[in-house]
Amino acid sequence: MWIKTDWPARMPKAYPYVWPLLLLFATSCSEKPPGGIVLQERLNLPSIEGKSDYLASPFVTAGDRVYMVGYQDGTFPDLGWHIPGEMGGIWDHPVKLMDGFMASIRFDDTGHTVCLDSAAKFVNYPMGNSHFYSLVKENISIERFQFVPDGLEGIIVEFRLRNGGLGSKHITFSFTGMTDLRPTWLGERTGMIDSEDELRFDERTRAVIAKDKNNPWYTAFGSSVREGVTYSAGTSGCPAVARKGFGRDATLTFPITLDENEERVIPVFIAGSYTSEESVRRTYDSLQILRDLKLKRKIARHEKLNAAAHLTIEDKGLQQMYEWLKYNCDWLVRNIPEQGIGIGAGLPDYPWWFGADMTYALQGLLATGNHDLARNSILLLSKLSQKTNGNGRIIHEASTNGSVYNPGNVNETAQYISLLMDYLSWTGDKELTAQLFPDVKKGIEWLTRERDPDRNGYPDGNGMMEIPGLESEMIDVAVYTQQALEDAAEMAWILGHPDTANDYRKLARALRIKINKEWWNPRQGSFGDFRSTAGEAAPILQAAIVRADTLRKPWAVNELKETQKLLGTYAPRTKAPFVVYHNWVVNTPLETGIADAEKARIALETAKRYENPFGVFVTGIDRTEEPDSVVTASRKKTFSYTGAVMTLPTGVQAVAAARYGTPDDALVYLKKLQRSFSYSLPGSMYEVSPDFGMVTQAWNIYGVAVPIVNYIFGIRPKACDKEVTIAPRFPVSWKEASLENVKVGNNSLTLTISRKNDHTEYRILQTRPDWKVNVNFQNANKVVLNGEELRSRVSTITATGSEIVLKIY
Repeated sequence: MWIKTDWPARMPKAYPYVWPLLLLFATSCSEKPPGGIVLQERLNLPSIEGKSDYLASPFVTAGDRVYMVGYQDGTFPDLGWHIPGEMGGIWDHPVKLMDGFMASIRFDDTGHTVCLDSAAKFVNYPMGNSHFYSLVKENISIERFQFVPDGLEGIIVEFRLRNGGLGSKHITFSFTGMTDLRPTWLGERTGMIDSEDELRFDERTRAVIAKDKNNPWYTAFGSSVREGVTYSAGTSGCPAVARKGFGRDATLTFPITLDENEERVIPVFIAGSYTSEESVRRTYDSLQILRDLKLKRKIARHEKLNAAAHLTIEDKGLQQMYEWLKYNCDWLVRNIPEQGIGIGAGLPDYPWWFGADMTYALQGLLATGNHDLARNSILLLSKLSQKTNGNGRIIHEASTNGSVYNPGNVNETAQYISLLMDYLSWTGDKELTAQLFPDVKKGIEWLTRERDPDRNGYPDGNGMMEIPGLESEMIDVAVYTQQALEDAAEMAWILGHPDTANDYRKLARALRIKINKEWWNPRQGSFGDFRSTAGEAAPILQAAIVRADTLRKPWAVNELKETQKLLGTYAPRTKAPFVVYHNWVVNTPLETGIADAEKARIALETAKRYENPFGVFVTGIDRTEEPDSVVTASRKKTFSYTGAVMTLPTGVQAVAAARYGTPDDALVYLKKLQRSFSYSLPGSMYEVSPDFGMVTQAWNIYGVAVPIVNYIFGIRPKACDKEVTIAPRFPVSWKEASLENVKVGNNSLTLTISRKNDHTEYRILQTRPDWKVNVNFQNANKVVLNGEELRSRVSTITATGSEIVLKIY
């Protein structure tokens, strides 16, 4: 027996419902060791094995309350730059619990000790991960598995030891917890001041309890294996690690006898609380009692994530990336009761909330059916923005203690307004939209009045590009403002404000024309990075020349000097579009569909000059042909986005190509993204391609799900009208594909498209047969709807019913 039967006697009164689980666990315990259910549950899970070359790089294990970041080899080195060296370990935001932990095995007969700091293999699951160790000389194999239960401030780690040799092995297993109770980034703004950790061994639970000396921050760790456990301060079996901060080490040791071919499991439970000792004790008990139930429920929840908007295509690599990016988003959910629930930007350095990041990520979440998370994230972003600004402006960045670092770049307010329209289209949630619409109107006022003093339609201020000097009229700000006006008009119309809708629609139409006229640079075949007078452009050009020269880009220097020569040809006070940096944002008119068709065609070709096999350069003049440039090499030593190829620009280009009817080009960008998928962390995609920056990033779902769902399958929702339009544009290589259980309002659609020799068949299933489905297609000679040939040649059909079969010849 590996569990003491005195647990029910000390069960907290708050958990009476777990008694049946305890009885089941106690009666089955003699038949198999703890963790047996855990192992069985994982046998059929999706999994991806990591590369041996990347064992010394980060992994993530996450839940909505707690997450852990360490290395795939099983260690926990200092990592991250936002709080230097402190972004790894175990976090229960807004506090950190531990820098990590260490484990070792001592063989009692020889005294030989092995520190488990060199895993030979790492395997990732949607809801957890495993490290594998092999002690060849001693014939001992070890698996360390961990997962974070939903809704609990804690993590469960299991060490599964197996004796594969002859005879029994008498060993001592040691687990060292490295506590570091400290506040999140910007904690000092809300009075969160770090102090020393105080540790003690609790005889009742046989666990270590740590408390920050001056704050009600707690962590506890221990095991349900209680017999013979001993406690000591410091480390045991592994060399002590020099750490920053006021954390301390403590070790629990467990005597074990492993018979021949026997397997034993040592479960370790790590709980946290930033409010009270009572809370950490309650969580610690819950982790033990509810372990198997929580794992089953988390697996079931991830199966639902996979089933929603489930993609089936012949390209299983692309299909796998699409599926796992949904899991990646789940790893980034931060549930902070005092603040709200929202998707964070990325781990390890951006676990908190960003305006722009959410506006991209939530479009992907809406397309893939995660409407609840989208709603909660919108509410959180709105709450923080209203509290900070109160004028419709949307914040840029807020820490998990509620402190806002940047009240908002100009693009974020516009993007937020468009996000709300996207949310309304997918969900039909008029109630929330009406609740937030007053702030939409304030946001439009802020953009078109306060941020546009010369009233030329282009708000002044920073957009997505954080480059010194680029802070006047920026292309992405202009484009997203135009989209915001269009989307605000549509919202106003749906909510019953026709006059407001007409006002916004007029502004949107005028701005669309102006952008195509005043931002297009025919000499460069591109929309401008920014718009200014020649005098204002001169210092920006000079700074770009210095940058290009420093990065050893003679082609860029020559191009920039040619542009510099033309400055004298501009009228002194006339503004013009300048293409200086070739920043990815010059493609936002294509992403949003604002660009005229011919300009879009030219710009799509121009953009191909500023990419590599992994995707699109953030700043085009940083382009390199080398596999590992000076920039890349230096960036890996010092955190920098200079020279970066990022997933967001690549995703934007995939959306742009798909929107303008070139699905094969969109597929090229999707395949570029796929080259970064599982490159370093199996099952994940880094922020910077292929293996730099955040190890998992929320906006990646935008660049994959939106082009596939919205454009390649062509699903355009209008949930308020109980209507869906489908206008697929498949790449040439796609012969058969399906998208199942696409959530639109309270309806669910499945779309299967098959290309035959002489026709294409659309099979559409929906759970709400009264909803209208409009199917758009091109160049049809004959159309057969539900077995009946349509008499006239058409390009759109509208049908209702639970099953619609359309054959297009």
